[in-house]
Amino acid sequence: MPRVLVTDGLSDAGLQVLRAEPSIEIVDMNKVKMSTDEVRQALQEVDGVIVRSATKLKADVLEGQTRLKAIVRAGVGVDSIDLAAATRQGIVVMNTPAGNTTSTAEQTIAMMMALCRNIGPASQSMREGKWDRKLYTGTQLAGKTIAVVGLGRIGLSVARRCRGLEMTVLGYDPFLSEERAAEYGIELYRNIDEMIVKCDLLTVHTPLTDETRNLINAERLAAMKPGVRIINCARGGIVDEEALADAIESGHVAGAAIDVFVNEPPAPECRLPKLPQVLCTPHLGASTEEAQEQVAVEAGEIISAFLVRNEVRHAVNMVPISGKELEGAKPYLDLGHRLGLLLAQLTKGQGLKGARLAFKGDAASRPTKLIANAFTSGLLSAALEENVNIINAEMMAKDRGIPVTCSSTSETEAFSTLVSATVETEQGELTAAGTTFGNKFLRLVRLGEYQLDAYLDGLLLIYRHLDVPGLIGAIGTTFGKHQVNISHMALGREKNVPGGNAIAVLNLDNEPSADALQEVKDHPDVTGVELVHLPPAGAPLPWLGL
Repeated sequence: MPRVLVTDGLSDAGLQVLRAEPSIEIVDMNKVKMSTDEVRQALQEVDGVIVRSATKLKADVLEGQTRLKAIVRAGVGVDSIDLAAATRQGIVVMNTPAGNTTSTAEQTIAMMMALCRNIGPASQSMREGKWDRKLYTGTQLAGKTIAVVGLGRIGLSVARRCRGLEMTVLGYDPFLSEERAAEYGIELYRNIDEMIVKCDLLTVHTPLTDETRNLINAERLAAMKPGVRIINCARGGIVDEEALADAIESGHVAGAAIDVFVNEPPAPECRLPKLPQVLCTPHLGASTEEAQEQVAVEAGEIISAFLVRNEVRHAVNMVPISGKELEGAKPYLDLGHRLGLLLAQLTKGQGLKGARLAFKGDAASRPTKLIANAFTSGLLSAALEENVNIINAEMMAKDRGIPVTCSSTSETEAFSTLVSATVETEQGELTAAGTTFGNKFLRLVRLGEYQLDAYLDGLLLIYRHLDVPGLIGAIGTTFGKHQVNISHMALGREKNVPGGNAIAVLNLDNEPSADALQEVKDHPDVTGVELVHLPPAGAPLPWLGL
């Protein structure tokens, strides 16, 4: 039975979702403040964990976690999780992007309105017994132009509300389609520098990555209109805090509304909270009763779907895939994994340099990145001591300087679906291609330059030979003498004509002895013999419980 650790004061609504799943055992540490060592120890005994921002899952905590399969962050930001370490350990990390969309969008609008109407300082002056209407004269939003950087769920939600406030909305996003932007009344830009010179206000709604860190920097702030206002309710660090403070103190930026900081709480030397033109709140974007309940429910549903039905939702370190999609892709994941295992054994010791995969026909419509990862996990599993799976395979290959590239085409040739894999070694290249028959049967249809039809399961004896009469009978006689049963045989001829070089793949029911193998190798017409171990037909894949 899978076990799930719950930490950080998760709403009871999320616990109810887990309790409703009888096949999951809950380790409830929801109301206990755990030390780093206690978290590390607890993770060794669970299959999944739900955390909020208080639990820090850094590299030293995740290292050596061989049982843990999934981390779900009840919220959007995964800054508290070392994604590289989780990926290297083969742990999928998922978040809950939908649960706090409305609350964060409302916080952004509230901050923007309060900033423009000086609500904060005016309220404080009233507490001090003052009445100074002129000092706190603000500016209206209607008719103003706002630039929205990042048009994901929250960015689009903010844009829709700004349109309701009669604002002109500009948007920057590299991926949103023109048609989708038009539905929201957004003037879409692909170049952020072309957009920011036109706005009266700017709000950011991107994740914090290497590409977005200090995205709004001193140079871009200087390029904006004098009197621009900046709002950040996304992630601390997207807006350069020092550059923003400088721009406000110089008078170029009229003010800012900041809900998030690089360090939380902000370090004493952080200038922004001290500036009168800046409205600050302590990361309240998702701090509503509704949002906390929604992200908890979503987190419970995500971890249950993963552990019970193999669904991967809102993953941040692998390709998300539904249970239905995963079931349809399973034969291809299995095919990719077996091709990787096969080529790893056939090229062992040759110095692996890289691999190329080609997907044709129906295979090209499947999740090719996951299939490539399944192939890579098979290719590397024999050589690495670490657990290699479809989550960490790409990173493991990159760490070792082994590029794995993919190409796809819907065109078909002899087969309606085909996955072809070529590995490059220091001694040359070797290609293996496979196809599926229905949802159960996997076939090896090419090995090197030979076309054939072999079963891709169990114990394979692959021998290269001269295509001469009597050889097949001699091999059968040898194995019969040594009590080795042949369950299937496939033959491939050079240029598909008799008399030249050939290859044979025998599926064996039991392992041949050293003497049996040596007798086959000693046959004068045999030019090479290799024994390959593959999983039995129908065996579950070694990750995600498939």
